[in-house]
Amino acid sequence: MNPLKHVAIIMDGNGRWGIKYKNSRNAGHKAGLNTVEKIIKETIKKKINFLTLYAFSTENWKRPKDEVNYLFNLLENFLISRIEDLHVQNIKLKIIGIKNFSKKLNKLLKYSEKKTSKNTSLQINLALNYGSKTEILHALKLISKNKKKITEKNFKNYLQTKNIPDPDLLIRTGNTNRLSNFLLWQLAYSEIFFEKKMWPAFNVKDYNRIIKKYKKIKRNYGNI
Repeated sequence: MNPLKHVAIIMDGNGRWGIKYKNSRNAGHKAGLNTVEKIIKETIKKKINFLTLYAFSTENWKRPKDEVNYLFNLLENFLISRIEDLHVQNIKLKIIGIKNFSKKLNKLLKYSEKKTSKNTSLQINLALNYGSKTEILHALKLISKNKKKITEKNFKNYLQTKNIPDPDLLIRTGNTNRLSNFLLWQLAYSEIFFEKKMWPAFNVKDYNRIIKKYKKIKRNYGNI
């Protein structure tokens, strides 16, 4: 049975689900938040230590302004209403990505990270304005600036995922089979599951089915 410490998820298909069932992409994003809550609960139940959620990529700024604003309002409201509850559940929140949002959201993110920084039951890494290529280039610039030798160990220390184990498992919903500039370095040996269901339709049963399959995989890491 493979140990499972870290699950990463590309939560794809919110907008398409919203158009299909509610005639609104934003309704899909709202519904997707319910799925997030269910998956967090199940992750704690399964005693998985890290959950990384791809919430907003550096490329997502190309979306319509109204949709981008709605997404960030949704996140603000979630943090205002739920951060105390996450704290009570002993959940640590870490933001990976470039924090250059509105003053209000930047302040909320900073407060949420500080408030939950010593929690130990589950660490949620929320990838916001995140792009793996940007992260890798930034890490290389920092290594050069600090006159460090380029080694795998040094490189990992300059990534935003420093001190976080690489994901054992990546799940991407929404019937799209690509990584979309997400954790390109960290996913080198992760088991990848592409799921047809769109994120709002993804449920705990689906999550457990994938975990069960993952645990049966023989992981060789280049060996035989």
